[in-house]
Amino acid sequence: MVQFDVKWMYELITGIYALSIIGYFFDFIQHNRRVNRVAFWLLTTVWVLQTFFLFSRALSSNRFPILSIYDGIYFYTWILITFSLIINRLFRVDFFVLFTNVLGFFFMMMYIFSKSQNQYAAAPIDLVSEMLITHITLAMISYGFFALSFIFSCMYLLQYRLLKRKKWTLRLKRLGNLDQLEKLSFYSILFGVPTLLIAIILGIIWGYSSSELFLWQDTKTVGSFIVLMVYAVILFFRTVRGLKGRKLANVNVYAFLFLLVNYFLFSTLSDFHF
Repeated sequence: MVQFDVKWMYELITGIYALSIIGYFFDFIQHNRRVNRVAFWLLTTVWVLQTFFLFSRALSSNRFPILSIYDGIYFYTWILITFSLIINRLFRVDFFVLFTNVLGFFFMMMYIFSKSQNQYAAAPIDLVSEMLITHITLAMISYGFFALSFIFSCMYLLQYRLLKRKKWTLRLKRLGNLDQLEKLSFYSILFGVPTLLIAIILGIIWGYSSSELFLWQDTKTVGSFIVLMVYAVILFFRTVRGLKGRKLANVNVYAFLFLLVNYFLFSTLSDFHF
């Protein structure tokens, strides 16, 4: 029963931490203070839970839990989150806060996987298996966001073509206006990128923690990184360079076509992906 409770708390921390990263990423791109406050309080919740575990283990073992490599990783994550909360509260350094939390999430997941493997080596590692399911689920959700962005981009291109040809039909009104379609496509990518990033982090740590052979040069792994970078570049050109309109919609369409190649073709060439 105790193991189940601990596992459940780890899963809760993982979920809250992931939502916090998505919130910080959204604020980093959109400069939304309300989302920043929500992400801050989510991260504060993670810090409170981590602090509780840290001191409860210190009291139960009569020593501060930093002597093993696993405890060191946990304490290091706690330090990163603590610094992140302080910096976020005192200064406006979005880049630092976002990437500190991505790094902290990576080490937190590394600790959870390593701890599970070390503690339950003689039995099936349920937590690691569930994290694999989470990795796949988040990847599919991110693909769903990218699919929405692709559809909105296609609708944008169709609407743009009808307007250029001056075809004032009922279909034109039902497609929606260009500005709305462009924003919906952008927001879909905005949610898809951090979701895929978290999925990739979980996948990498699972690969090293499980008995499966993990290869960095695996076609599906490389393809997933390329997909992430392509959509990150789209966000960069949209937010920093101000690229909008038909050119961005065309790039988005090609990005989704590569995503399909990665999912259907690269999966068949992968050594451990399905």
